Amino acid sequence: MDIRKDFPVLSKDIVYLDSACMSLKPNSVINKLNEYYNEYPACSGRSGHQLSNRVNEEVYKTRELISKFFNIKKENLIFTRNTTESINIIANNFKDKKVLITDKEHNSNLLPWQRNCKLKVLGSNKDNTFNLEGLKNNIKDVDLVAINHISNLDGVINPIKEVIKIAHENNVSVSIDAAQSAGHTEINFKKLDIDFLSCSGHKILGPTGTGLFIAKKEFLDEFEPLNIGGGTVKDSTYASHEYEEIPHKFEAGLQDYAGIIALREAFNYLNKVGFSKVEKNELQLNKIMTEELLDKVQLIGPEDYRLRPSIFSFNVKGFSPLDIGMILNSSKNICIRAGAHCVHSWFNKHDLQGSARASLYLYNNEDDVITFVNEVKKIIK
Repeated sequence: MDIRKDFPVLSKDIVYLDSACMSLKPNSVINKLNEYYNEYPACSGRSGHQLSNRVNEEVYKTRELISKFFNIKKENLIFTRNTTESINIIANNFKDKKVLITDKEHNSNLLPWQRNCKLKVLGSNKDNTFNLEGLKNNIKDVDLVAINHISNLDGVINPIKEVIKIAHENNVSVSIDAAQSAGHTEINFKKLDIDFLSCSGHKILGPTGTGLFIAKKEFLDEFEPLNIGGGTVKDSTYASHEYEEIPHKFEAGLQDYAGIIALREAFNYLNKVGFSKVEKNELQLNKIMTEELLDKVQLIGPEDYRLRPSIFSFNVKGFSPLDIGMILNSSKNICIRAGAHCVHSWFNKHDLQGSARASLYLYNNEDDVITFVNEVKKIIK
């Protein structure tokens, strides 16, 4: 299986190392988007004609496939615009509650809690790994633990299984920001006993403007939707309304049907490749980056690449992150992320401007990494 041939943008002379921001899209996803607009560009759940019925069928198939992917019931899956919207649904229903987050959260897993809740920040270990002992010492008086599964700052994989166990032993709920992990490693929602999970389609080979919010039924039954309007109610009067059953009470207005339907093809593609291949590829490539550059750059995160397989985040003395990004792009069309990666809080705490971040995915190969390594070495010289 020649994966790179499935991604049309890779036919260009580029080295794409920015999948932590946005994954590339395979032909099957692009074709499915076009299929919707060409063949059945209609509403779902409203009209009764054949085009609308086709949309209903396609959306249902997407919900069914993704539910199997995460091992959940279909009614536990809410389609949203992105991870940010999903997390805001939770935060809107935890107003004035005490929430514990880590010091490495994306703004989307910081600001909603900051605005709605009483926030407690758990510092990481010295090597930027998760502080389990700190969690045990700080969990007694909180209502919710809200953490990332994989950090977009440095790629560190958090021990969510252990976190959930500790939290539940103390009657504390857990929200997992899976934006960086859902397309890189298996997540069994039921087996892990997760309470809430949020992720975005655009990082999982899917279209922009698509997201997922997964939650246990007992929470969805009680939660108020973030938005209400068309599609969320069974009936309404001038004075009151009656909500639709879950998941529909959370899916207000016309949805991005093209995006939702095409998202199914992203998950189909992941199923075809398999996570074992994804994980093996990232480890092999990050190993090369780390062994070649570890003693030459200022690495952010643990030195052991196995603890942060999909991300290599770094600085070079004498160069700003933006300088590094521009030099790499102008020299060999290398696409990385440079800046604060929406984790301004962590960089401000450590008095840093940001970092240069190379991130890996299933379509990257050794040539990509060798080109990147050689160009970074030229900057250092």
